[in-house]
Amino acid sequence: MKNLLVKDWMVADVVTASPDMPMLEAHKLMRSNKIRRMPVCENGNVVGIITRSDVRQAEPSDATSLNVWEINYLLAKLTVKEIMTADVTTIGPNDTIKTAATLLYNNRIGALPVVDDDNNLVGIITESDIFRILIAWFNEEVGSRA
Repeated sequence: MKNLLVKDWMVADVVTASPDMPMLEAHKLMRSNKIRRMPVCENGNVVGIITRSDVRQAEPSDATSLNVWEINYLLAKLTVKEIMTADVTTIGPNDTIKTAATLLYNNRIGALPVVDDDNNLVGIITESDIFRILIAWFNEEVGSRA
């Protein structure tokens, strides 16, 4: 299992956001595609990542004194770049799954955008993909190399 590569397990068809995309549009895109994390790209390069948690934290609390119109106005003005994580941890397609799992675990994150040498997005690998690999290994669908 040590020799499994990210490129063989990543999702290559990645839904992305742009930094100037309205936050509400990004949230709608995430919901409609049933994803929890979305790389933010500019000219094909990864510049950040946005998560459902980022969106939730940007929403006002129930204790707000704003009325619904004020809230909707403020949320409509909010862009992805204002709530995304800009210091995103990435991984290369030829890195091992062990490296990916270690980065996810040590950084307490749920996804790694996969980038080439020019920082162009080529895929994403998530904690769910790591679980998928583990299940395949338990089912002996993946070699048991140590």
